[in-house]
Amino acid sequence: MRGNNMNQLYTDRLARVCSRLREQGLTQMIVSDPLSIGYLTGVWIEPYERLFAFYIRTDGKHIFFLNNLFVIPDIDVTKVWMSDTDDCIGIVASHVDAGSDMGIDKSWPARFLLDLMERNPGVRYVNSSACVDQVRSIKDEYEKEKMRESSRINDACMEKAAAFVKEGMTEKECADYIRSLYKEEGCEEGFETIISFGANAADPHHEPDDTVLKAGDCIVIDMGCRKDGYCSDMTRTFFCKKEDPEYAPIHDLVRSANEKAESLIRPGVRFCDLDKAARDLITEAGYGEYFNHRLGHSIGMQDHEPGDVSLANTAVVEEGMTFSIEPGVYLPGKFGVRVEDLILVTQDGCEVLNKVDKHWKNIG
Repeated sequence: MRGNNMNQLYTDRLARVCSRLREQGLTQMIVSDPLSIGYLTGVWIEPYERLFAFYIRTDGKHIFFLNNLFVIPDIDVTKVWMSDTDDCIGIVASHVDAGSDMGIDKSWPARFLLDLMERNPGVRYVNSSACVDQVRSIKDEYEKEKMRESSRINDACMEKAAAFVKEGMTEKECADYIRSLYKEEGCEEGFETIISFGANAADPHHEPDDTVLKAGDCIVIDMGCRKDGYCSDMTRTFFCKKEDPEYAPIHDLVRSANEKAESLIRPGVRFCDLDKAARDLITEAGYGEYFNHRLGHSIGMQDHEPGDVSLANTAVVEEGMTFSIEPGVYLPGKFGVRVEDLILVTQDGCEVLNKVDKHWKNIG
């Protein structure tokens, strides 16, 4: 990455984005999302309120717009430096092509975009986030291994967390322990860990509190870490000391829905059909109204990335995509269960990145 030339990895990613720009009939785009800029160049900056943008041209004459306070590696891209007192948008406007349509990503603040629109009023501005998002959704070999590594760590931490949980413990204590495990592994939480005991599990996004674990409670652990910039995400549901005879069959149902959807994953399958397969199984058992969220979400450098596994998404699965499969049933005031894996799409099927057993078991 460092040196006079950009690493071939980033060159290839930029070429893929430029190809999609051409498909949109565009020759230029401003990328402002720091994660996307890092993905395309290896330059990682948190700009806060300052202007930070990567100007992409399909002819390869890319430009970095940078504040003097930023420190970046010496890469082979034209750099335009600005101070806090400069007319930053005026400088940008003078460097871009004022005679061609301009792609803009969804992250650029209106205070910058509106000013640029006034400076170059003859330009048509187009939301071209998909040109970057779609490229990011197809993981290259480097990213695939990073996703596997993050999930391997998450698996190990889930096993340790399940062994740690005991009757009388609070949700917060369990969440704190998981955070300590991630720290030991040299990574961080990818999102706030969800720990739900008993009736709290009926809220899919319950935040850990001082609820104390009791024998017979269900235990939902939804956890994920970020390692070397890539996220993991997994959910397992257990019972404390003894399973509830009413709820254990529901756990089996949800696990079966998870496995049903995973068995169908291969390039060319529609995301909506994956959701429908899992949802139909749960609905036929009489719990359809209690499966109240989409089946999954895309994941990579962020725990939730553009693209999902839902009835509304008619796009097709492609090799290299990574997303979650996480059906659930949530009975208000009583019980909740979710079983979640991450999936990496292969040439003729999929690789389930999580290896922790999905069957219910008693812990605590």
